[in-house]
Amino acid sequence: MNTVRAYMTAHADKLREQDVEAERLGRLSDGTAALMRSAGAVRMLQPKEFGGAQAHLAEFAEAVMETARLSGSAGWVQGIVGVHPWQLAYADRRVQEEVWGEDPDTWIASPYQPAGRLRPADGGYRFSGRWQFSSGTDHCQWIFLGGLLCDADGEPVGPPRQVHVILPRSDYEIIDDSWDVVGLRGTGSKDIVVRDAFVPDHRVMDGDKVLDGRAVREFGREETLYRIPWSCAFPAGITSAVIGIAEGALETALGYQRDRINAQGTKVREDPYTLSVMGEAIADIRAARSEILGNLNRVWDIVDSGRDVPFDVRAEGRLSQVRAAWRAVRAVDEIFARSGGNALRMDKPLQRYWRDAHAGLNHAIHIPGPTYHANALTRMGVEPQGALRGLI
Repeated sequence: MNTVRAYMTAHADKLREQDVEAERLGRLSDGTAALMRSAGAVRMLQPKEFGGAQAHLAEFAEAVMETARLSGSAGWVQGIVGVHPWQLAYADRRVQEEVWGEDPDTWIASPYQPAGRLRPADGGYRFSGRWQFSSGTDHCQWIFLGGLLCDADGEPVGPPRQVHVILPRSDYEIIDDSWDVVGLRGTGSKDIVVRDAFVPDHRVMDGDKVLDGRAVREFGREETLYRIPWSCAFPAGITSAVIGIAEGALETALGYQRDRINAQGTKVREDPYTLSVMGEAIADIRAARSEILGNLNRVWDIVDSGRDVPFDVRAEGRLSQVRAAWRAVRAVDEIFARSGGNALRMDKPLQRYWRDAHAGLNHAIHIPGPTYHANALTRMGVEPQGALRGLI
């Protein structure tokens, strides 16, 4: 067991208890954030020269699953915030020093949706916009924000060019009342507003180069971890969190059902119908875990051998990743539907796992249609075009 995963397991009771507090607060508790910092949970993909573990991507995914098994919100924040050091590792060296130079435990938030406008100014750029879904943002001191490169009048240039802008906490505002949701409440995935912030050149990354791998090659990093394609690295933490939440739901349900008497007066452990469904759910959640880890190891081995990951392999990996998330959540549905009316009570953890799992499935990387479409075309020998190539 890797050290981060072992640390989380050792603090299982505290994480479970603080997951209830996070839901009440609408963000991770300070205690949970401190525990994650002590574990090095967000430094797993950080470069060694800045105090990171520079771990294998599958090791990171396993740690996220373990955290999410105990606290869905903590696992979600670990999965998302924990990927950001992977990208900062090939940003301009100056911004790496700004973020990690004094404190290697500095956390970086996001989102990447191109909701901002970046226009040229003397010595750099001016940047404005509003974004949703900045997970864990209350505990972060820097942020990656997506935007479009614009001309001096603020109109997007053509063809569109996406940028990733890196800002310190002093340059953006967190909207505190913007996260009132049904699931993953404890992630504190709040709105962000930037009002005409000045951005020096070295804090801007070309989004297209990040997505297609040119950014890391131009930076000159040779480590396997940082040459993993974006479409494999970025979804890894998010889908791992969903699978971990499903594992937590399964564990909770098994404990809950062990001594439960159903409405017919039958012990559930003697009810073949419920037990059959539970067994199927065990198999599906285990298969989801195996799919995501198998894909990460497959891509890692290709990159580690010095080769580029072909489009068809990336498409297959995204298919497996999306399907794993849906498979795990559908298994949770089957478990929850057979847990009786008391499972609905807010003081029972199973309903929170159920809500968190569905909230995680709503992330954009889990939209199945385009990913399945692109994979089917690829299998037919037809090269997908346009938007079908997005995030592949």
